[in-house]
Amino acid sequence: MVIASAARLVAAIVIAAAFSALAGCGEAQKQSSAPPPPTVTVAKPVERTVVDQDEYVGRFVAVDAVEIRSRVSGYLSEIHFTDGQMVKKGDLLFVIDHRPFQIVLDQMSANLAQARANLAFTEADLARGQELVRNKTLTEQVFEQRKQAKSVAEANVAAQEAMVHQAELDLNEYSNLRAPVDGRIGDRRVSVGNLVTGGNGSNTTLLATIVSVDPIRFEFTFDEASYLRYQRFAGTADKMAGADSGIAVTLKLIDEDDFGHAGRMDFVDNVDKSSGTIRGRAVFANADGHFTPGMFGRIRVPGSLPHTTLLVPDAAIGTEQSRKYVLVVDDGNVVRLKYVTPAQLDDGMRVIKEGVAAPDRVVVNGLMRARPGMKVTVQEQGAPPASSTPQEAKKDGAQTKAE
Repeated sequence: MVIASAARLVAAIVIAAAFSALAGCGEAQKQSSAPPPPTVTVAKPVERTVVDQDEYVGRFVAVDAVEIRSRVSGYLSEIHFTDGQMVKKGDLLFVIDHRPFQIVLDQMSANLAQARANLAFTEADLARGQELVRNKTLTEQVFEQRKQAKSVAEANVAAQEAMVHQAELDLNEYSNLRAPVDGRIGDRRVSVGNLVTGGNGSNTTLLATIVSVDPIRFEFTFDEASYLRYQRFAGTADKMAGADSGIAVTLKLIDEDDFGHAGRMDFVDNVDKSSGTIRGRAVFANADGHFTPGMFGRIRVPGSLPHTTLLVPDAAIGTEQSRKYVLVVDDGNVVRLKYVTPAQLDDGMRVIKEGVAAPDRVVVNGLMRARPGMKVTVQEQGAPPASSTPQEAKKDGAQTKAE
């Protein structure tokens, strides 16, 4: 029994030693397979001279907008445009039936002829009276009556000439409605054959509308503090807005990425007492008709003189709720978080107003692998990869592409 107990004890010791050896091998294998620090690409901020830009949302408005209404009443007989087409100033748009106006003109011309005949009679009668009054054959009272009759006849001729001129305007001008400005005409509101009510009252018939498209204006609002900055930047209030000397601005549409349309400020309104905002207006060339009144856009207004600042790639900026940050690597290759105040994009780089310094090494690639407080392997931007094996290099490349 003693021998059997000794044998079992020896077997237990051997098994325990085997388990201990296996556990030691596992620990060694675990320690040998620990991953190295992740590799990130860093770059220093770029120093560049820029101008601060403010962005506002606004809407295009036409320089000229005209409602086409007739000055005379009548039946519409002709339409000489297609809905939505571009028209030039003076193009014929609508024609109102000429016949009633021709009749009125003929009648006024006949009245004028009668008035002129009456004037000729009174002039001859007055001339005869001058001889008679010298011979004392005609009294002074009768002679004065003949002079008065001539004056009345002259006034009647002038009145009839005015009536003829009015009838000519109605026939040749007002019954032919022409475009008062260059622009795009809307759809016709009245069809041929309908009665058009004209005149100067409020119940006149709206026939169509025309809005000019080149040049075109862009209106937006900004606050009082921005107004003061723009005024100081421009030098004087007169130089801030003017057809030729206003502040140069740029604009982009909602489906565009770059502010590629250049224009100038041409008007700044007074401060709105109810809201404390100011309405600004810029003018843009629109020869191809790309901009349309009523369309929204985004305008960029320079708000400072050129100054030197730091820029980082836009992809290097992260968001934490309402704050923006970048990841930087310190001298011990440990990742640190810095909150920044970004501004506008400039040639693909984001302007940083505050938060980074020129010596900082900003993480520009590998953001998904880096965490604040984590030790990393640093790869300078533009340098060859530091991977020790082709497999590691392939793995890092796949991770970078995924990010």
